[in-house]
Amino acid sequence: MLEQLGLIGTIRDEDQSPEEPDTESDQEGEQIILNRKKKFGSFRSRDFNCDFKFGEKDRLDHDDDWAMADVIQQLKNKRTVTTLDQKIEKIRKRRRCEVSPLHLERERTTGEEDEDGRGGEEQELMSLVQVPGHHGNKCVCVQAAESFYEDASQYNDQLTFEDMNLSRPILKAITALGFKEPTPIQKACVPVGLLGKDLCACAATGTGKTAAFMLPVLERLVYKPKTSQVTRVLVLVPTRELGIQVHSVARQLAQFTSITTCLAVGGLDLKSQEAALRAGPDVLIATPGRLIDHLHNTPSFELTYIEILILDEADRMLDEYFEEQMKEIIRLCSYNRQTMLFSATMTDEVKDLAAVSLKQPIRIFVNSNTDVAPLLRQEFVRIRPNREGDREAVVAALLTRTFQDHVMLFTQTRKQAHRLHILLGLLGLKAGELHGELSQNQRLENLRRFKDEQIDILVATDVAARGLDIDGVKTVINFTMPSTVKHYVHRVGRTARAGHSGRSVSLVGESERKMLKEVVKSAKNSVKARVLPPEVILKFRDLISKLEKDVEAVMKLEREERELAASEAKLSVAQKRLDGTASSSQSQRVWFQTQQERKQSRMSKALQEFDLALRGKKKREKFVKDGKKKELTSEERTQFEILKAQMFAERAAKRERRPKRARAMPEDETPIAANQKAGKGGRKSVFDKELTNTSSKALKHYRAG
Repeated sequence: MLEQLGLIGTIRDEDQSPEEPDTESDQEGEQIILNRKKKFGSFRSRDFNCDFKFGEKDRLDHDDDWAMADVIQQLKNKRTVTTLDQKIEKIRKRRRCEVSPLHLERERTTGEEDEDGRGGEEQELMSLVQVPGHHGNKCVCVQAAESFYEDASQYNDQLTFEDMNLSRPILKAITALGFKEPTPIQKACVPVGLLGKDLCACAATGTGKTAAFMLPVLERLVYKPKTSQVTRVLVLVPTRELGIQVHSVARQLAQFTSITTCLAVGGLDLKSQEAALRAGPDVLIATPGRLIDHLHNTPSFELTYIEILILDEADRMLDEYFEEQMKEIIRLCSYNRQTMLFSATMTDEVKDLAAVSLKQPIRIFVNSNTDVAPLLRQEFVRIRPNREGDREAVVAALLTRTFQDHVMLFTQTRKQAHRLHILLGLLGLKAGELHGELSQNQRLENLRRFKDEQIDILVATDVAARGLDIDGVKTVINFTMPSTVKHYVHRVGRTARAGHSGRSVSLVGESERKMLKEVVKSAKNSVKARVLPPEVILKFRDLISKLEKDVEAVMKLEREERELAASEAKLSVAQKRLDGTASSSQSQRVWFQTQQERKQSRMSKALQEFDLALRGKKKREKFVKDGKKKELTSEERTQFEILKAQMFAERAAKRERRPKRARAMPEDETPIAANQKAGKGGRKSVFDKELTNTSSKALKHYRAG
């Protein structure tokens, strides 16, 4: 019956198993040869190297595209019709019939430069402040702050990565990255971080602080419980570019482990970030604004299970511009966590760090909080009184005659950075810009082109001053002196990184001499004055004045393109509404502050800075009048740059003078013991004890009733 249905039945116990045909005896001893062996043999003889051996690669390839792949996928591809460089080239083509004065100037000044490549006389700046003697590199700050629980700035100088008790996958990644020996900050921080203690660390720029906090974090995550997938580590950074860089380093250090990372910064795709956060990554690198956005708008994402909180560039994260956002994040974080703070200009007072609720923090100051890189050569160019308008000419002379590649030029405002980009492009130099008004795609593209040496000069605001590690930056030029010494340290820290040498050139006017004295006073090596011949400055000033029409023509092209793009966007929205395809069901994203509160906060800060910098009715009226001008002279533009720096500096000084908030501090054990010996059995009442005992345990009992 089964055979009729085409089915095969099972063999029962009484049935006999079918017999297989017997093999011939003369074939048993023969070797079985498969047809594919001949093909494999020919393949092996042609393509297989018999001398091949497996081994560790000493260093990764220079392009870490695999670590940046998910970031590139999240970029919003909103391309403009033409780039700024194309507009500049279009204007330059109109002047092709004229002889390039820049070309003639380069030919004339080729023989004037000295063999070191420095086009100008140099002399030591010993007249302002005597430069103190050079301290040892091992530990500069040996005097511990009394508020810290312990000072661990002294470290074992013989410590290696193998002695740190790191797991084999972590050591394998360290070898793959080409790290041979830990830096001083890594030797000091990794053992303390592995113990799970709160720490506040300070080291010079370019000394490996990212690896110093990522190594202990990844080592602890290797042994994480695998029952639930939750986010355990939060790394907060002030800028998007720094977040992308930290994320890239974390991925490379965790490449041989099962640890997952996620990047949540502005300018990248929200939906892909939400999907990644729902999966529960082990490490989250974020900027405060985007993190709060996800906390209020992404379901099932919370900071309850955060075990380690890291603030990179912590002094920036704790200033007043991030104050409200940091309060909200700290409120949503778990209380029982390890907190680590890192910066090159870290404050050494615990009262300034009270916002992050450090518990018995360890102080690790490998360098002073105003130390620049040891191999940095600092130079200053004096701008004479009433000659503030020469700054653009001085910068153009420096970039065309002396520093022609691998240069970062810092300005105080985005408007000045944009103008310098256009001006340098019209002079025939390959330049790019990096500031907050650009889209994220443009910012990353300009940064990539500078790293790949497609452009020689990167004009940037302070958004690029912190944490960015760009290989091969030879020179940093400051268009104006920054607002504080801390900002100066971070700006010049983009060069002379990881043991390499570098140079900084700062333009100093009469109103900035106080800042110059502070920088020279904290310097450990003698600083130099660079002098440019007056006739060179005069020639470049005349050249720039001739290019003013071209600068205005480029800006006009940009305005027309922006207006066209805005019109097209309005038409697109209107068309979608008419067609009924507009997504009206999308809910509005929620923020922890209302729109009115955010606007009021920004306005109050701006008005406070305005009042501080412009004391006096005449000065204020002049500033408002100059601000309404459509065309500013070079002197007025420079005065506005300096004014912005002064506004920030005076605001910071006022914040320092502000009295600190009174806080209940736990009583020391020693005075308590002394009081007990002095007392003669006089027992306090319960009422008095509740009023005087401010320990955390007593407060909990009191609140519990």
